[in-house]
Amino acid sequence: MRRSLGRGARLSRPLLLLALLWLGSSRGACPCEEPALCRPVAGTPEFEVFVFDVGGKAWKFYDWSQITTVATFGKYDPELMCYAHSKGSRVVLKGDVPVKDIVDPANRTAWIIQQVDLAKKQYMDGINLDIEQEVKERSPEYYALTALVKETTDAFHSQIPGSQVTFDVAWSPACIDNRCYNYSGIADACDFLFVMSYDEQSQIWKECIARANAPYTQTLHGYDSYINISIEPKKLVMGVPWYGYDYVCQNLSKDHVCSLSPVPFRGAPCSDAAGRQVAYKSIMKQVNSSASGILWDEEQKAPYLEYKDSLGHFHQVWFDNPQSISLKAAYTTKRGLRGIGMWNGNCLDYSRNPVAEQQTEAMWQALRP
Repeated sequence: MRRSLGRGARLSRPLLLLALLWLGSSRGACPCEEPALCRPVAGTPEFEVFVFDVGGKAWKFYDWSQITTVATFGKYDPELMCYAHSKGSRVVLKGDVPVKDIVDPANRTAWIIQQVDLAKKQYMDGINLDIEQEVKERSPEYYALTALVKETTDAFHSQIPGSQVTFDVAWSPACIDNRCYNYSGIADACDFLFVMSYDEQSQIWKECIARANAPYTQTLHGYDSYINISIEPKKLVMGVPWYGYDYVCQNLSKDHVCSLSPVPFRGAPCSDAAGRQVAYKSIMKQVNSSASGILWDEEQKAPYLEYKDSLGHFHQVWFDNPQSISLKAAYTTKRGLRGIGMWNGNCLDYSRNPVAEQQTEAMWQALRP
Protein backbone atom coordinates (compact mmCIF):
# COMPACT_ATOMS: atom_id res chain seq x y z
CA MET A 1 0.00 0.00 0.00
CA ARG A 2 1.34 3.44 -0.93
CA ARG A 3 2.56 5.48 2.04
CA SER A 4 1.21 9.00 2.37
CA LEU A 5 2.76 11.80 4.40
CA GLY A 6 -0.54 13.67 4.59
CA ARG A 7 -1.90 16.27 2.21
CA GLY A 8 -0.64 19.16 4.31
CA ALA A 9 2.95 17.90 4.47
CA ARG A 10 5.75 19.14 2.24
CA LEU A 11 9.27 17.75 1.94
CA SER A 12 11.99 19.90 0.39
CA ARG A 13 14.56 18.18 -1.81
CA PRO A 14 17.20 18.17 1.00
CA LEU A 15 14.69 16.49 3.33
CA LEU A 16 13.83 13.97 0.62
CA LEU A 17 17.50 13.07 0.34
CA LEU A 18 17.76 12.77 4.14
CA ALA A 19 14.77 10.44 4.17
CA LEU A 20 16.40 8.35 1.48
CA LEU A 21 19.67 8.24 3.38
CA TRP A 22 17.74 6.92 6.37
CA LEU A 23 16.76 3.98 4.16
CA GLY A 24 20.36 3.40 3.12
CA SER A 25 20.85 0.35 5.33
CA SER A 26 17.53 -1.33 4.49
CA ARG A 27 18.96 -4.03 2.21
CA GLY A 28 18.34 -7.63 3.13
CA ALA A 29 20.72 -10.56 2.71
CA CYS A 30 22.05 -11.00 -0.82
CA PRO A 31 20.17 -13.92 -2.47
CA CYS A 32 22.98 -14.66 -4.96
CA GLU A 33 25.60 -17.38 -4.46
CA GLU A 34 28.24 -14.74 -5.21
CA PRO A 35 27.67 -11.60 -3.08
CA ALA A 36 29.33 -9.49 -5.77
CA LEU A 37 26.27 -10.11 -7.97
CA CYS A 38 24.18 -7.96 -5.65
CA ARG A 39 26.18 -4.88 -6.59
CA PRO A 40 24.52 -2.41 -8.99
CA VAL A 41 25.52 -2.76 -12.64
CA ALA A 42 27.66 0.17 -13.77
CA GLY A 43 28.48 1.70 -17.13
CA THR A 44 26.58 2.69 -20.26
CA PRO A 45 26.30 0.11 -23.07
CA GLU A 46 27.13 1.13 -26.60
CA PHE A 47 23.71 -0.11 -27.74
CA GLU A 48 20.78 -0.65 -25.36
CA VAL A 49 18.65 -3.81 -25.70
CA PHE A 50 15.74 -3.36 -23.31
CA VAL A 51 13.61 -6.41 -22.49
CA PHE A 52 10.28 -6.49 -20.68
CA ASP A 53 9.74 -9.71 -18.73
CA VAL A 54 6.24 -10.53 -17.46
CA GLY A 55 7.06 -13.43 -15.14
CA GLY A 56 7.79 -17.13 -15.16
CA LYS A 57 11.09 -18.68 -16.19
CA ALA A 58 11.20 -17.86 -19.92
CA TRP A 59 14.09 -15.50 -19.14
CA LYS A 60 16.37 -18.51 -18.84
CA PHE A 61 16.18 -18.88 -22.62
CA TYR A 62 16.63 -15.24 -23.62
CA ASP A 63 19.58 -14.19 -25.78
CA TRP A 64 21.70 -12.78 -22.97
CA SER A 65 24.49 -11.92 -25.38
CA GLN A 66 22.38 -8.90 -26.33
CA ILE A 67 20.38 -7.84 -23.25
CA THR A 68 21.44 -4.73 -21.33
CA THR A 69 18.28 -4.10 -19.25
CA VAL A 70 15.37 -6.25 -18.05
CA ALA A 71 12.24 -4.48 -16.79
CA THR A 72 10.43 -6.85 -14.43
CA PHE A 73 6.68 -6.56 -14.94
CA GLY A 74 5.98 -9.91 -13.29
CA LYS A 75 6.60 -11.20 -9.78
CA TYR A 76 10.05 -10.40 -8.39
CA ASP A 77 12.47 -13.25 -9.08
CA PRO A 78 15.80 -13.05 -7.22
CA GLU A 79 17.18 -15.79 -9.47
CA LEU A 80 16.57 -13.53 -12.49
CA MET A 81 18.33 -10.63 -10.76
CA CYS A 82 21.38 -12.72 -9.93
CA TYR A 83 21.59 -14.21 -13.42
CA ALA A 84 21.13 -10.85 -15.17
CA HIS A 85 23.86 -9.29 -13.03
CA SER A 86 26.17 -12.19 -13.90
CA LYS A 87 25.69 -11.17 -17.54
CA GLY A 88 26.25 -7.47 -16.83
CA SER A 89 22.56 -6.64 -17.41
CA ARG A 90 20.52 -4.25 -15.30
CA VAL A 91 17.23 -5.31 -13.71
CA VAL A 92 14.71 -2.55 -13.04
CA LEU A 93 11.37 -2.17 -11.29
CA LYS A 94 8.06 -1.32 -12.89
CA GLY A 95 6.83 2.07 -11.66
CA ASP A 96 3.20 3.13 -11.90
CA VAL A 97 1.17 5.59 -9.85
CA PRO A 98 -2.15 7.42 -10.47
CA VAL A 99 -1.29 10.87 -11.85
CA LYS A 100 -3.95 12.51 -9.68
CA ASP A 101 -2.04 11.31 -6.61
CA ILE A 102 1.27 12.92 -7.56
CA VAL A 103 0.01 16.50 -7.86
CA ASP A 104 0.66 16.77 -4.12
CA PRO A 105 4.48 16.94 -3.63
CA ALA A 106 4.22 15.00 -0.36
CA ASN A 107 2.58 12.07 -2.11
CA ARG A 108 5.26 12.16 -4.81
CA THR A 109 7.96 12.05 -2.17
CA ALA A 110 6.31 9.15 -0.32
CA TRP A 111 6.01 7.17 -3.55
CA ILE A 112 9.62 7.80 -4.55
CA ILE A 113 10.92 6.76 -1.13
CA GLN A 114 8.91 3.56 -1.39
CA GLN A 115 10.33 2.73 -4.83
CA VAL A 116 13.94 3.40 -3.85
CA ASP A 117 13.50 1.29 -0.72
CA LEU A 118 12.04 -1.58 -2.77
CA ALA A 119 14.82 -1.38 -5.36
CA LYS A 120 17.45 -1.51 -2.63
CA LYS A 121 15.85 -4.46 -0.86
CA GLN A 122 15.71 -6.38 -4.15
CA TYR A 123 19.20 -5.31 -5.33
CA MET A 124 17.80 -3.77 -8.48
CA ASP A 125 19.30 -1.18 -10.79
CA GLY A 126 16.57 1.39 -11.29
CA ILE A 127 13.00 1.81 -12.40
CA ASN A 128 10.96 1.93 -15.60
CA LEU A 129 8.09 4.40 -15.24
CA ASP A 130 5.10 2.99 -17.11
CA ILE A 131 2.41 5.64 -16.64
CA GLU A 132 0.06 5.50 -19.62
CA GLN A 133 -2.71 7.70 -18.28
CA GLU A 134 -4.58 10.59 -19.87
CA VAL A 135 -3.05 13.97 -19.07
CA LYS A 136 -4.16 17.35 -20.41
CA GLU A 137 -1.48 19.76 -21.58
CA ARG A 138 -0.61 22.46 -19.01
CA SER A 139 -2.77 20.77 -16.36
CA PRO A 140 -1.56 20.24 -12.76
CA GLU A 141 -0.95 16.58 -13.67
CA TYR A 142 1.16 17.68 -16.67
CA TYR A 143 3.61 19.54 -14.44
CA ALA A 144 3.45 16.97 -11.64
CA LEU A 145 4.38 14.13 -13.99
CA THR A 146 7.50 15.93 -15.16
CA ALA A 147 8.40 16.68 -11.54
CA LEU A 148 7.90 13.02 -10.60
CA VAL A 149 10.33 11.88 -13.30
CA LYS A 150 12.94 14.45 -12.29
CA GLU A 151 12.65 13.70 -8.56
CA THR A 152 12.65 9.93 -9.14
CA THR A 153 15.78 10.19 -11.28
CA ASP A 154 17.56 12.36 -8.72
CA ALA A 155 16.67 9.98 -5.89
CA PHE A 156 17.70 6.78 -7.70
CA HIS A 157 20.94 8.25 -9.02
CA SER A 158 21.79 9.49 -5.55
CA GLN A 159 20.96 6.28 -3.69
CA ILE A 160 21.90 3.56 -6.20
CA PRO A 161 25.10 4.42 -8.09
CA GLY A 162 24.82 3.69 -11.79
CA SER A 163 21.05 3.20 -11.60
CA GLN A 164 18.77 3.82 -14.55
CA VAL A 165 15.45 5.67 -14.67
CA THR A 166 13.41 5.41 -17.87
CA PHE A 167 9.94 6.47 -18.99
CA ASP A 168 7.58 4.73 -21.45
CA VAL A 169 5.97 6.91 -24.12
CA ALA A 170 3.57 6.33 -27.00
CA TRP A 171 4.79 5.90 -30.58
CA SER A 172 4.41 9.65 -31.22
CA PRO A 173 4.42 12.80 -29.04
CA ALA A 174 1.17 13.98 -30.69
CA CYS A 175 -1.11 13.44 -27.66
CA ILE A 176 -1.67 9.78 -28.53
CA ASP A 177 -4.56 8.36 -26.46
CA ASN A 178 -4.88 11.81 -24.83
CA ARG A 179 -1.42 11.44 -23.25
CA CYS A 180 -0.39 15.08 -23.68
CA TYR A 181 2.85 14.96 -21.69
CA ASN A 182 5.79 17.35 -21.48
CA TYR A 183 7.85 14.95 -23.59
CA SER A 184 10.98 17.06 -23.96
CA GLY A 185 10.97 17.90 -20.24
CA ILE A 186 10.53 14.25 -19.28
CA ALA A 187 13.33 13.20 -21.66
CA ASP A 188 15.64 15.74 -20.04
CA ALA A 189 14.65 14.50 -16.58
CA CYS A 190 15.45 10.79 -17.03
CA ASP A 191 18.07 8.57 -18.63
CA PHE A 192 16.03 7.78 -21.75
CA LEU A 193 12.55 7.23 -23.16
CA PHE A 194 11.32 3.80 -24.18
CA VAL A 195 9.12 4.50 -27.21
CA MET A 196 6.26 1.99 -27.42
CA SER A 197 6.09 1.69 -31.20
CA TYR A 198 3.11 -0.63 -31.14
CA ASP A 199 -0.62 -0.43 -30.50
CA GLU A 200 -0.50 2.27 -33.17
CA GLN A 201 -4.15 1.57 -34.03
CA SER A 202 -5.33 2.41 -30.50
CA GLN A 203 -7.17 5.35 -32.05
CA ILE A 204 -8.50 4.81 -35.58
CA TRP A 205 -9.81 8.11 -36.93
CA LYS A 206 -10.33 7.12 -40.56
CA GLU A 207 -11.78 3.97 -42.08
CA CYS A 208 -12.55 1.30 -39.49
CA ILE A 209 -10.41 -1.50 -40.92
CA ALA A 210 -7.67 -3.78 -39.61
CA ARG A 211 -4.13 -2.45 -40.01
CA ALA A 212 -0.60 -3.26 -38.92
CA ASN A 213 0.22 -3.00 -35.23
CA ALA A 214 3.33 -0.95 -36.05
CA PRO A 215 3.32 0.26 -39.69
CA TYR A 216 6.80 1.13 -40.95
CA THR A 217 6.27 4.70 -42.18
CA GLN A 218 4.00 5.68 -39.29
CA THR A 219 6.48 4.24 -36.78
CA LEU A 220 9.45 6.15 -38.17
CA HIS A 221 7.38 9.34 -38.41
CA GLY A 222 6.89 9.04 -34.65
CA TYR A 223 10.65 9.06 -34.04
CA ASP A 224 11.15 11.97 -36.42
CA SER A 225 8.49 13.83 -34.41
CA TYR A 226 10.31 13.22 -31.12
CA ILE A 227 13.59 14.38 -32.63
CA ASN A 228 11.87 17.45 -34.12
CA ILE A 229 10.88 18.62 -30.62
CA SER A 230 14.57 18.65 -29.70
CA ILE A 231 14.82 15.26 -28.02
CA GLU A 232 18.26 13.82 -28.67
CA PRO A 233 18.23 10.48 -30.57
CA LYS A 234 20.42 9.02 -27.81
CA LYS A 235 17.49 9.61 -25.44
CA LEU A 236 15.25 7.26 -27.49
CA VAL A 237 15.01 3.47 -27.40
CA MET A 238 12.83 1.90 -30.09
CA GLY A 239 10.19 -0.50 -28.80
CA VAL A 240 8.97 -3.23 -31.17
CA PRO A 241 6.09 -5.70 -30.68
CA TRP A 242 6.59 -9.42 -30.30
CA TYR A 243 2.83 -9.86 -30.54
CA GLY A 244 0.04 -9.01 -32.94
CA TYR A 245 -3.71 -8.50 -33.17
CA ASP A 246 -6.34 -11.01 -34.24
CA TYR A 247 -9.38 -9.23 -35.71
CA VAL A 248 -12.79 -10.70 -36.56
CA CYS A 249 -13.75 -9.26 -39.94
CA GLN A 250 -17.29 -7.98 -40.39
CA ASN A 251 -16.44 -8.24 -44.05
CA LEU A 252 -13.24 -9.44 -45.75
CA SER A 253 -12.88 -8.21 -49.34
CA LYS A 254 -11.00 -9.96 -52.12
CA ASP A 255 -8.22 -7.39 -51.83
CA HIS A 256 -7.76 -8.21 -48.12
CA VAL A 257 -9.59 -5.29 -46.52
CA CYS A 258 -10.97 -6.43 -43.15
CA SER A 259 -13.82 -4.24 -41.87
CA LEU A 260 -14.05 -4.00 -38.08
CA SER A 261 -16.78 -3.45 -35.54
CA PRO A 262 -16.43 0.08 -34.16
CA VAL A 263 -14.94 0.02 -30.63
CA PRO A 264 -14.30 3.61 -29.45
CA PHE A 265 -11.23 4.56 -27.39
CA ARG A 266 -10.41 7.93 -25.81
CA GLY A 267 -12.40 9.91 -28.33
CA ALA A 268 -11.66 7.88 -31.47
CA PRO A 269 -14.59 6.03 -33.11
CA CYS A 270 -12.60 2.82 -33.71
CA SER A 271 -9.60 1.12 -32.15
CA ASP A 272 -7.48 -2.02 -32.01
CA ALA A 273 -9.66 -3.04 -29.05
CA ALA A 274 -11.83 -4.61 -31.77
CA GLY A 275 -9.19 -7.34 -31.86
CA ARG A 276 -7.31 -9.38 -29.29
CA GLN A 277 -3.59 -9.45 -28.65
CA VAL A 278 -1.81 -12.66 -29.68
CA ALA A 279 1.80 -13.65 -28.90
CA TYR A 280 4.16 -14.29 -31.81
CA LYS A 281 4.58 -17.93 -30.73
CA SER A 282 0.82 -18.50 -31.05
CA ILE A 283 0.64 -16.82 -34.44
CA MET A 284 3.45 -19.01 -35.80
CA LYS A 285 1.59 -22.14 -34.71
CA GLN A 286 -1.41 -20.92 -36.70
CA VAL A 287 0.34 -20.28 -40.02
CA ASN A 288 0.02 -23.77 -41.50
CA SER A 289 -3.69 -24.06 -40.69
CA SER A 290 -4.53 -20.57 -41.95
CA ALA A 291 -6.34 -20.01 -45.24
CA SER A 292 -3.68 -17.66 -46.55
CA GLY A 293 -0.27 -18.48 -45.06
CA ILE A 294 1.84 -15.41 -44.31
CA LEU A 295 1.00 -12.45 -46.56
CA TRP A 296 2.97 -9.19 -46.83
CA ASP A 297 1.59 -5.65 -47.04
CA GLU A 298 4.17 -3.59 -48.91
CA GLU A 299 2.70 -0.21 -47.99
CA GLN A 300 2.83 -0.89 -44.24
CA LYS A 301 5.79 -3.27 -44.56
CA ALA A 302 4.13 -5.77 -42.25
CA PRO A 303 3.04 -9.43 -42.39
CA TYR A 304 -0.47 -10.71 -41.82
CA LEU A 305 -2.52 -13.86 -42.27
CA GLU A 306 -6.18 -14.80 -42.64
CA TYR A 307 -8.23 -17.73 -41.42
CA LYS A 308 -11.83 -18.85 -40.88
CA ASP A 309 -12.93 -19.90 -37.40
CA SER A 310 -15.27 -22.76 -36.46
CA LEU A 311 -18.27 -20.43 -36.69
CA GLY A 312 -17.40 -19.46 -40.24
CA HIS A 313 -16.09 -15.97 -39.39
CA PHE A 314 -13.06 -14.65 -41.23
CA HIS A 315 -10.16 -13.30 -39.17
CA GLN A 316 -7.19 -11.16 -40.12
CA VAL A 317 -4.07 -11.29 -37.92
CA TRP A 318 -1.50 -8.49 -38.11
CA PHE A 319 1.88 -8.95 -36.45
CA ASP A 320 5.62 -8.29 -36.72
CA ASN A 321 8.25 -10.81 -37.75
CA PRO A 322 12.03 -10.70 -38.36
CA GLN A 323 11.52 -9.07 -41.74
CA SER A 324 9.39 -6.17 -40.50
CA ILE A 325 11.41 -5.69 -37.30
CA SER A 326 14.73 -5.65 -39.19
CA LEU A 327 13.49 -2.81 -41.39
CA LYS A 328 12.64 -0.69 -38.35
CA ALA A 329 15.78 -1.72 -36.46
CA ALA A 330 17.91 -0.33 -39.30
CA TYR A 331 16.52 3.12 -38.43
CA THR A 332 18.10 2.92 -34.96
CA THR A 333 21.53 2.99 -36.58
CA LYS A 334 20.61 5.47 -39.27
CA ARG A 335 19.34 8.05 -36.77
CA GLY A 336 21.66 7.12 -33.91
CA LEU A 337 19.03 5.99 -31.41
CA ARG A 338 20.14 4.67 -28.05
CA GLY A 339 18.89 1.17 -28.74
CA ILE A 340 15.93 -1.15 -29.19
CA GLY A 341 13.68 -3.35 -27.05
CA MET A 342 10.46 -5.31 -27.14
CA TRP A 343 7.16 -6.01 -25.47
CA ASN A 344 7.66 -8.63 -24.37
CA GLY A 345 10.39 -11.26 -24.00
CA ASN A 346 7.91 -13.98 -23.04
CA CYS A 347 6.09 -13.90 -26.41
CA LEU A 348 8.43 -16.33 -28.17
CA ASP A 349 8.46 -20.14 -28.18
CA TYR A 350 11.42 -21.31 -26.09
CA SER A 351 10.65 -25.01 -26.46
CA ARG A 352 13.12 -27.51 -27.90
CA ASN A 353 11.10 -27.78 -31.12
CA PRO A 354 13.59 -27.21 -33.98
CA VAL A 355 11.22 -24.99 -35.97
CA ALA A 356 10.36 -22.91 -32.91
CA GLU A 357 14.04 -22.56 -32.02
CA GLN A 358 14.79 -21.21 -35.48
CA GLN A 359 11.87 -18.75 -35.35
CA THR A 360 12.86 -17.54 -31.88
CA GLU A 361 16.52 -17.07 -32.80
CA ALA A 362 15.51 -15.05 -35.86
CA MET A 363 13.39 -12.68 -33.75
CA TRP A 364 16.28 -12.03 -31.36
CA GLN A 365 18.70 -11.50 -34.24
CA ALA A 366 16.32 -9.00 -35.87
CA LEU A 367 16.91 -6.59 -32.97
CA ARG A 368 20.44 -5.86 -34.12
CA PRO A 369 20.61 -3.88 -37.38
